[in-house]
Amino acid sequence: MKLQSEALLRRGGDDLADGELLGLLLGPGVKSTVAEGLLDEFGGLRGVLDARPAALLAWPGLGTCRVARLKTLLPLAERYERARLEHGGLIADARSAERFLTRRLAGRPREIFAAMFLNARHRLLGFEELFAGSVDRAQVYPREVLRRALLNNAAALVLAHNHPSGNPEPSAADIALTERLVKLLCEVDVRVLDHFVVGQGRAVSLAERGLI
Repeated sequence: MKLQSEALLRRGGDDLADGELLGLLLGPGVKSTVAEGLLDEFGGLRGVLDARPAALLAWPGLGTCRVARLKTLLPLAERYERARLEHGGLIADARSAERFLTRRLAGRPREIFAAMFLNARHRLLGFEELFAGSVDRAQVYPREVLRRALLNNAAALVLAHNHPSGNPEPSAADIALTERLVKLLCEVDVRVLDHFVVGQGRAVSLAERGLI
């Protein structure tokens, strides 16, 4: 554990395996085999971080404090990404927007439609989850999207929604809705820069597909 901590401080976390990073996060007193066992049981690091607290508490040696530490990691990472977006240009770092949206929407049990509102310099004004639906559909009202864009005084939007199935491939309905929103918002000089469809741990950009 001491050697891993020294390596982390010296070179950063990129050189450490998932098990080593997880072991450091859990802290001293937890056997290295516990971290590896968690990764095997839950299908990798994301599975561990997404696991229900009760499932984690069933593992000997974890305890309430260590499980609480694990459950704070994703919200902390999300706030870090948001802080980066608030202080940087979105176009210069589009992957940050994708990471932020993926962390917010991946793994949600219901379909959520959300928007990032940007100013003329493409800096973040706000993020809102606008509509929530069922396991395979969220009813989106374009007029409400337009209203929220105007209330936020947005010059541009990045749209996003998740597919609870885990498959991020956009449907024909997703593409048709995007086209409708692009046309509607264009009437008031608000650009739709992208629409991300979020699946399990990754997202598909409609702009990169040439659909915007």
